[in-house]
Amino acid sequence: MKFSFRAKTETGQERVGVVEAMSRDAAIQILQSNGLVPFSVQEEKRESEVLRDFTRMWEGVNQKELMVMFRQLATLVGARVPMVSALDTLAEQTNNSYLRMILKEIEDDVEDGASFSESLEKHPAVFTSLMISMVKAGEISGSLHKSIEVVADNIEKNYQLSSKIKGALFYPGFVLTTAFIIGFLVVTFILPKLTLMIRDLGVAIPWYTSVLMWVGDFMQTYWWAVLIAIIGVGIFFYYYINTDAGQSDWNRIVLKLPVIGELMRYVYITRFAENLSSLLSGGIPIVKALIIVSDVTGNQVFRSTILHAAEEVKSGGAMSTVFLRSPVIPPIVSQMVKIGEESGSISKVLDGVANFYRSEVDNIARNMASLIEPVLIVFLGIGVGIMVIGILMPIYNIAGQL
Repeated sequence: MKFSFRAKTETGQERVGVVEAMSRDAAIQILQSNGLVPFSVQEEKRESEVLRDFTRMWEGVNQKELMVMFRQLATLVGARVPMVSALDTLAEQTNNSYLRMILKEIEDDVEDGASFSESLEKHPAVFTSLMISMVKAGEISGSLHKSIEVVADNIEKNYQLSSKIKGALFYPGFVLTTAFIIGFLVVTFILPKLTLMIRDLGVAIPWYTSVLMWVGDFMQTYWWAVLIAIIGVGIFFYYYINTDAGQSDWNRIVLKLPVIGELMRYVYITRFAENLSSLLSGGIPIVKALIIVSDVTGNQVFRSTILHAAEEVKSGGAMSTVFLRSPVIPPIVSQMVKIGEESGSISKVLDGVANFYRSEVDNIARNMASLIEPVLIVFLGIGVGIMVIGILMPIYNIAGQL
């Protein structure tokens, strides 16, 4: 592999060039051994990698495909099929062209002498640090096929968890979207015609009806501007939540939402407990395991708490100390972690935490429709009620004058 680098000499002169190495870390070591201090080391893209990036724009790799891949790979490796042959078999049978390309590159790297975990590290867009660490631990312990099975189990659990979240949020999302579209069409096209009829009646118009008429006139004239503004806000929101500050703000807001906030809190705790338990069972040191888990939890608030716990453990403390002070970690979780630390059975305790909160996620997801439906009905009823009262009151006034 070739890496382009920018580095400085001991005298402060800048050097630019290319170095060949098995990995980025190896390239940095080569540069340092030559008396250089690298500040930028990037792998040069081959023609196949440019094609791979283009293919990824159209076809990614979802969790289900990864789960099937690791499950089949564990079976092949467990049957003592050589890794190169196993990867070739998986590449030939997958229908995902992007995944096939990735598997072929991994196969080439393994055939050239790289370990399986080192080959996975070259594809961070597909394989998480948790997957790579589990595979690396299996290679060190000599139980690679078992580690691959654990990775497959972990992906399957995360896939099931994500599916439940999507299923739980689909109904309220669909209702709100439909209500917004219908409301926009009514206010833009139907309301102006009704307000025109009210004007022709020649009666005293209440203030709330006047407001409704103004909204109807405004929407009929400037509906295109409102639509552009809504799209613009949507685009701004999308890009903002993809920044560090925006993601952190959004993650805090999500945790404070009624019903949904509680659901997501339980999801993050389940991910944390399951992933940390898997890493610790695989022999990963606890500090490294916490750092890895912080990246896959899915929430910046939880990530910050877990990283603080890693720093606490690194300095000789206990992660339960940080959890007890954290507002996002339920007291029962902190106490169970503390018991696990004191008894030396932290992995087993985390399994219990994960199982408990997974069942809580199941219960909330199953009852999500019945929990949110009354709230949606109230808000929709208020909106419809305002329009009905605003339109019908002038008509009632005429009836009262007869």
